[in-house]
Amino acid sequence: MFRKRKYDGGDSREMGLKRNQPYAQGPSLYGGMPGGPNMMYPAAAFGYPNQPPLFPVVRLRGLPFDITEGDVVDFFQGLDLIDILFVHKGGRFSGEAFCMLAYPVQVEFALQRNRQNIGRRYIEVFRCKREEYYTAVAQEVSSSKFSSSPRRTGPPSRSKPSADGSKDDHVVYTGILRMRGLPFSAGKEEIIDFFKEFELTEDMVHLVVNPDGRPSGEAFVEFRSAEDSKEAMKNDRMTLGSRYIELFPSHMKEMDEAIEEKDKN
Repeated sequence: MFRKRKYDGGDSREMGLKRNQPYAQGPSLYGGMPGGPNMMYPAAAFGYPNQPPLFPVVRLRGLPFDITEGDVVDFFQGLDLIDILFVHKGGRFSGEAFCMLAYPVQVEFALQRNRQNIGRRYIEVFRCKREEYYTAVAQEVSSSKFSSSPRRTGPPSRSKPSADGSKDDHVVYTGILRMRGLPFSAGKEEIIDFFKEFELTEDMVHLVVNPDGRPSGEAFVEFRSAEDSKEAMKNDRMTLGSRYIELFPSHMKEMDEAIEEKDKN
């Protein structure tokens, strides 16, 4: 899982760190992970002497409606992102987002990406006020529903479809479950821990990727028996990190097709 880091800059960034970061970081312009031994600046150096620490968040506008966290990470390649918060209004993605950076000095580098493109759309990058970011976080936390575009998982509907998408109260359990809504940073160990009451090994967990090779947020899990997979359904709609996980009874053919598609990539 993405390791959450604690900062002592006095700017209450722990609010952003409480949210799950479902994306992986690339190499930093600063030569290492925040707080590491190769950083240009020490972890506590958030501003100039005798000045309050700067607020390390920028605001994006004009984002494509099918954007993912990975697209934003690529847009800010070389910078250390702690949090990406997509803004929804009326249950729909607004085309705006807030990005929290590990160091205030990186704000200036982020602003240099202003009017650069993601796909065919140029993106506006602004400085952000502390109150704007915390208001957006509060609205997300207080909301019980999130839009599914871009990738954002909230409490799913209580109506439960079967593995093939149809609604069926008489599901046949085969010992295989499909997981949906996983954090993109989730690995096999996190999934095994999610089902810690059952005896699972890594070769019983199969992560699914998109055609571009990125995690799709889905996985298949093989249990030791059909009874175990049925019992494991009690974890349906439980959280992994901050994401609600949906579970579906599946079957060998569906799992094999997903694995074959992964191998093609």
